[in-house]
Amino acid sequence: LQISGYLNLLANTIDNFTHGLAVAAGFLVSRKVGFLTTMAILLHEIPHEVGDFAILLRAGFDRWSAAKMQLSTALGGILGACFAICAQSPKGAGETVAWILPFTSGGFLYIALVNVVPDLLEEKNPWNSLQQILLLCTGITVMVLLSLT
Repeated sequence: LQISGYLNLLANTIDNFTHGLAVAAGFLVSRKVGFLTTMAILLHEIPHEVGDFAILLRAGFDRWSAAKMQLSTALGGILGACFAICAQSPKGAGETVAWILPFTSGGFLYIALVNVVPDLLEEKNPWNSLQQILLLCTGITVMVLLSLT
């Protein structure tokens, strides 16, 4: 097995830990924020997990081992949620999410910008660049609209 598979598992566990932090902190704020955070993470995770599964297969894992290892990384999410709940301040959820939500949001923004912006800058076809920018703006618009409801 290649080391890239194990590195991917480690990165996926850390990613899932931050997802667990975000979901638990979202529910500590309100049910609405919790459900919106959960939906956003689910929409992100479906293609992400499929890609990670492919990386594990390419690294030499068989299908069953790759599936088991991917499932084991989900424990990172459970640990992240438990950590957020245990870190809850006696003063209320506001004290807890005062650092958890900005921390996880900043991490997600960093990853998105590190992965997306370089690809946008390397794109040679202006039509593809315009489509990608419009999709980014659409995503931002959807997030704003959901936060207003």
